[in-house]
Amino acid sequence: MSPVFAHGRLRLYLLSLLAEAPKHGYELIQALSDRFGGTYAPSAGTVYPRLAKLEEEGLVTKEADGRKTVYSITDEGRAELANRATDLGDIEDELTDSVRRLADEVRLGVAEAMKSLRADLASAARDARGDRGDRTPEHSAEQPPRTQDEPAAAPAQESTPAPTDARTASRLALRDAEVLLTEFRDELRAELRTAASQGSVTPASVDALRSALEQARASVRSTLN
Repeated sequence: MSPVFAHGRLRLYLLSLLAEAPKHGYELIQALSDRFGGTYAPSAGTVYPRLAKLEEEGLVTKEADGRKTVYSITDEGRAELANRATDLGDIEDELTDSVRRLADEVRLGVAEAMKSLRADLASAARDARGDRGDRTPEHSAEQPPRTQDEPAAAPAQESTPAPTDARTASRLALRDAEVLLTEFRDELRAELRTAASQGSVTPASVDALRSALEQARASVRSTLN
């Protein structure tokens, strides 16, 4: 995922959030998530080092409030915001563009996952049909010659495939489908964990995933009827 804030931009934006009201770290993270419509939430490892730097520069102070630490902007911090009002306006414009880009990336990722899943399911269905075709009963190529005294054989009746053949093919197809689902789950889980380590998994991501999975389930069900 592309960087959301250019170098030094997040630091200034945190300062602007504290200018609204004192906040603890989680409230700052939540405020950023709300600003991005849930498509982005910085990790604690991203926010707290910048707060510590702002404190070192005398732009914010911190105060213990029970088990939480509340950060407040100082007069020097307000002066910094006033001096960089133009930069702050640019950041707001960049945030609007970032929200659109992140939403597009989420939609694209879900669409690609859906496309891959549909292709895997279609392949499994083709393989299952092929297995059923391969199990057509074989007929003997030649019959021994009939002697003059032998009665004529009764006309051959069309053989009806045993129900067990269909059930066997279905079980084989089920096994292949379960393998595909396991591979899909493991790959997607690994991607989600990687994204989570970067602070990129948001409520919007989960909502998009839920919607995509519901569509996939409906698509699979339609092939079973």
